[in-house]
Amino acid sequence: MTTSFMRLTARQAGRGAATLLFTLAMPAHATNGFNLIGFGAESLLMGGADVAVARDSSAINTNPAGLAQVQGKAFDGFGSVLRTLDLSHADQHGSDVHASNRYTPLAGGGYVQSLESLPCTAGVGTFVQGGAGGVFRHINTSQNGQDNFSAKFGIAKIGVGIGCQVTERLSLGTTVGLTYASIQQSLYRDSPGIGGIKLEDADGIRPNFKIGLQYKLSPTLTLGAAYTEKTKLPLTGGSFSLNAGTQTFHYDDAKLDGFATPREVAVGLAWKPDADWLLAFKLNWINWSEALKSTTLTARNPDSAFAPSRITSSNRMDWHDQVVLALGLAHELNDKTTLYAGYNYGRNPMPRASTTPFIAGILEHHYTFGAAYKFSPEWTFTGGLEYSPVVKVNYNNRELPFGDAQLRNEALFLHFMLSRRWQ
Repeated sequence: MTTSFMRLTARQAGRGAATLLFTLAMPAHATNGFNLIGFGAESLLMGGADVAVARDSSAINTNPAGLAQVQGKAFDGFGSVLRTLDLSHADQHGSDVHASNRYTPLAGGGYVQSLESLPCTAGVGTFVQGGAGGVFRHINTSQNGQDNFSAKFGIAKIGVGIGCQVTERLSLGTTVGLTYASIQQSLYRDSPGIGGIKLEDADGIRPNFKIGLQYKLSPTLTLGAAYTEKTKLPLTGGSFSLNAGTQTFHYDDAKLDGFATPREVAVGLAWKPDADWLLAFKLNWINWSEALKSTTLTARNPDSAFAPSRITSSNRMDWHDQVVLALGLAHELNDKTTLYAGYNYGRNPMPRASTTPFIAGILEHHYTFGAAYKFSPEWTFTGGLEYSPVVKVNYNNRELPFGDAQLRNEALFLHFMLSRRWQ
């Protein structure tokens, strides 16, 4: 009884914390796989080269050791708006259609403060980790008709982090929190004889864990490292519909197993040759091969005695591990203005044989630039752009009804953050 109550309470807490984020952020289109390249405006505008730089509340989700750099109190409210320039599906049935959802807003924030009795800074933050999705309308089918397909998959986190200055050179930190994911998916649900499906409202919540360090190799050079544990995300509590010829069967209990956020290991350097310049570098290994091997859909409790009592369907994913390279630059132009630029590269982790428009995680190159303006001793606004040039993948996924197909993706992000620092 107690265990069941605790699980229910944790699930409700996670859903409550994620409600605002997911209202704004589903779907969040993929960048490094389905992860965003960074978190918080400074991290994003430096191309995600953040592990040795992390120095604001977003360090909770990048490198919690960086929290030790924050003295006093700090609040950061950050957001992004994605403009999908080209998220398109084409196939051998003559379709060539752009996703109808062209704009996606994202949001998050954090509050941290230094502790009086310890050389530590602690706080809480909420983050959209990433996701994928698109709504494709009027797709030609193999039955000479037209139908729609769509997917909305997103992940949000809430975390409590602490970073401590252990020695003059070394800081250590850790973050614990909850990861919440939700999925909706539909494929040709209005076409008789094709076997259209619809999965709705399947979600899950699980604890997450991250540790990090920053070490000053010299007065101008800092080493950073962070480890993120894999989080399994079984998605349960959904409903499922199956179009079987002239009938549609509804199942009240549907779950999707096989999704997980990957294990990650990040290392980086930050070099500050003088007071005005900061150069940063990061390598991030993302263990997609263990996180996304295959998915299994299970549906029970049909609304008809003529329907199968249980449906089970598995799909291979077989994602490859990804090594992400990030480079970042910051230049303090004057006491009020800081300029940023960055570059991020991660090879597409999706094999051609399991490529799907439902998770368009094929973007590879990311270019960023922006600026921060300090308009009072306490308040700073940071804003800028991230551009990901078009990637085209030709594929034939035998588990999908498209035959020879092509997926294209190109994206432009507007990133911004409002920050306050005070004692």
